[in-house]
Amino acid sequence: MDRRRINGPVGKTTPPVYDTPLVKRAIERPNDDAIRKIFLKTGVTPSASGSAYLEVEDTNTDSPSGTSLKLTCTVHGPRALPRSAPFSPHIILSTHVKFAPFATRQRRGYVRDSSERDLGVHLETALRGAIIADRWPKSGVDIIVTIIEGDQDRDSPDYDKDEGWDMMNVLSGCITVASAAIADAGIDCVDTVSGGVAALVAKEAQSQPSIVLDPDVASYHKILAACCVAYLPTRDEVTNIWFKGQLPEADALAYDAMVERSLVACKSANRVLVKALHEMVPQGQTPS
Repeated sequence: MDRRRINGPVGKTTPPVYDTPLVKRAIERPNDDAIRKIFLKTGVTPSASGSAYLEVEDTNTDSPSGTSLKLTCTVHGPRALPRSAPFSPHIILSTHVKFAPFATRQRRGYVRDSSERDLGVHLETALRGAIIADRWPKSGVDIIVTIIEGDQDRDSPDYDKDEGWDMMNVLSGCITVASAAIADAGIDCVDTVSGGVAALVAKEAQSQPSIVLDPDVASYHKILAACCVAYLPTRDEVTNIWFKGQLPEADALAYDAMVERSLVACKSANRVLVKALHEMVPQGQTPS
């Protein structure tokens, strides 16, 4: 017997057979005005200038590992640009968003696709309005966000009908976790930017669609439209808006209502962000 290898069982084995699919017990949120629970921690990657890790609760399971969105972000810089680069009076911001191959129901490739590049553009726009860029002339900073687990229900047979609404929640998480990593790197910002999502959904028990915060795609019959906003709460400024879907023609104020509800979600996520930043400050010091 070769003790250096893991040997299989001596006799034959039978793989398990499940007669019925596993049934998940949905955890009802208090109301549609509340976002899912968020776990945020900074300083998870010592080799980077700043880093952060974010988890969002999965409302469709009661298992100990019930999280539907997992993100990690690393910040490298600011560092001097090469001598061959043209002079820039502001910092050069580079954002890179990538799904892990196992993050979604459909396996992702190792090369970024168009959806990942779009997320990177939205993330750069959201963060550019928060960073004080003229503090670091002819410098660059790289912000890398890795999506470990996407906001999807992998056991739902109707997943193909979701039409990519989970990308809104992914972008919202990318904005929040990147803001925490930037603060961990000590990069000066005018405010802590956070992301929030509001969606116009149609429920089976209701005839009229309603606006909910932080929508869980698997919990609703159909999503008609969604809006993701990046918001600076102290300055009361919006740095990025991504809207998708169609609004009812009879309600001309539906767009404004969705943006307002998205700001409420941003403020809730910002409270978690500020609390995580206060926890990383050593005792006896005050956060700047």
